[in-house]
Amino acid sequence: MTPPLGATEEVAMSLRINHNLAAVNSHRNLVTNDARLSKTLEHLSSGQKINRGADGPAALVISEQMRGQVAGLTQAIMNSETAVSMVQTTEAALNEMSSLMISMRQLAIHAANEGANDQTMLEADQAELANALNTMDRIARTSQFGRKPLLDGSNGINGITSGEQLAFLGATNKTMPSPASGYQVTIDQEATQARTQGTVALTQNMIDLGETFVIREGGKTVELTTQIGETTEKVQNRINDALRGDGLKLDAYFDEMGMLNLIHKDYGSKANFSVTSSTAGVLSGMSNVPTQVQNGLDVAGRIGGEVCTGDGQVLTGGYGTIVDGLQVRFTGVVDPQNPEVGRVSLESKALTFQVGGNHNQTVSVLLPNLKSDQIAVRVDNESGFNSLRDLDIRSFQGAQDALLLLDEAIDQVTKTRGELGAVQKNTLETNINSLRIAKESMISAESVIRDTDMAEEMSDFTKNQIMTQSATAMLAQANQTPNNVLTLLK
Repeated sequence: MTPPLGATEEVAMSLRINHNLAAVNSHRNLVTNDARLSKTLEHLSSGQKINRGADGPAALVISEQMRGQVAGLTQAIMNSETAVSMVQTTEAALNEMSSLMISMRQLAIHAANEGANDQTMLEADQAELANALNTMDRIARTSQFGRKPLLDGSNGINGITSGEQLAFLGATNKTMPSPASGYQVTIDQEATQARTQGTVALTQNMIDLGETFVIREGGKTVELTTQIGETTEKVQNRINDALRGDGLKLDAYFDEMGMLNLIHKDYGSKANFSVTSSTAGVLSGMSNVPTQVQNGLDVAGRIGGEVCTGDGQVLTGGYGTIVDGLQVRFTGVVDPQNPEVGRVSLESKALTFQVGGNHNQTVSVLLPNLKSDQIAVRVDNESGFNSLRDLDIRSFQGAQDALLLLDEAIDQVTKTRGELGAVQKNTLETNINSLRIAKESMISAESVIRDTDMAEEMSDFTKNQIMTQSATAMLAQANQTPNNVLTLLK
């Protein structure tokens, strides 16, 4: 065939024997194809497309960070599950304590049935009560999760106050431990009670004519009319008996001038009442017209220089401050020239759980000291009981006051159970669910970066295998090309 005009014919034939370029080229392609085949085999055998930094430096860094997160999330899930087990163990102990206190309350009600009880029955009630208290102490002392005690006070906040009228009530897991010197407590306004005083003395003539008093407090009403021949002392006793009988938190008394005074038992702005008297000035300003008594004042002050809120005599650290949730009670009168009334020192030993895969993702839980001498303290009662350990129900008044302390103790245990239940339900269990979802998403993202797509890799393997076989065959052919030189020697 004649080539087109202007075209030249090239004959590509190697007749050199020192350098077989065709073989070199075939060898280079064979090495390249063999390397690709080896990588494909590595990807298929390991299931990962990134086995070393050279496979994808940036992808390796991201993948390793994700693997660290997955490992952290896995451990955080196990930590949260362990925390749930600890909470459930604690609540089981609290449930037994609650049952014991309900039984003790029943004993106190039985002991208060003074008309039917003899001394033997009262002694039996007291003996059973003492046994229940000892059982409570045993539960508080021996309840453990592994070797960690739960209810002996070693997992709570211990507070100590200096100052005669200052008392530590409690704190939360948001309250920061105090410095060695404690938090300074300053009071700007002490709490006061709602009270009223008549401006006209109650005379014997008024009593004989039948002075009528109407006292209302918290939706409850007491109406009382004096009787002929009663003394002011008798009127005072009748008023107080009526107030107690109908559940009004008020006390009545006559001062030296014969003026009738009424004072609310509770401190603060929430306590109020109204009074009416049939004679103007004895209680109400106008005859038979109710007079609303001005509310008391809540305590106002600061703890550690931080903003606080007052409720009656209780001062509570403000939200978001270092004393958040810290509560103290001030029962004295403040000196305007020296507002510092004492200091409060705190040591926090809250249980802290690592429930996240990263730094400072923790949850803290406080467990109170539930020994009988540390529960239902600071409850006002006529018998002078300082805690459950002091209960003595062998008298009518002792049984009545025991009910006050037992109700407070049941409330404290129930509150603790509620807080633990909220931590388990709203914090730990929801955290476990969210961690599992986060772990699943993280594994999926890491898999996209690092894992081999087996279908795609098999296609590459087939291609690279064919290319390697082809390159091997061509190298064999190229190695035969120098043999053509031998024909020149013939």
